[in-house]
Amino acid sequence: MASSYSSNPPCAACKFLRRKCNEECIFAPYFPPEEPHKFINVHKIFGASNVSKILNEVLPHQREDTVNSLAYEAEARIKDPVYGCVGAISVLQKQLLSLQKELDATHADLIRFTHQGSSSSGHVHSQGFFNYPSN
Repeated sequence: MASSYSSNPPCAACKFLRRKCNEECIFAPYFPPEEPHKFINVHKIFGASNVSKILNEVLPHQREDTVNSLAYEAEARIKDPVYGCVGAISVLQKQLLSLQKELDATHADLIRFTHQGSSSSGHVHSQGFFNYPSN
């Protein structure tokens, strides 16, 4: 007697939605059973029906990137419901600006220190690296 049970476990989406996962499942290639939180987050933010529609509208070679984008945005929305990815981008831009200012200040200090060093006993190479006298 043949068993109707497939040897493959259902994808994370079908398991979460409590439905049978078959070969035509649009979710199976992108939501493996080992990553249930990936689908849970995407479902929580976008809904299974919307994700299914989105995946059916994009070309097959774009689906993996689409799912990864949805998963990233869903995780960002769960962490920051108001701003999501935009909030993360804003934080990174502020960090970049702060680091750029710090780099500019360090560069100015280096130029000032190099200029002071060239008038003292130490020698400065043309690339701006110090040649300290050896003991």
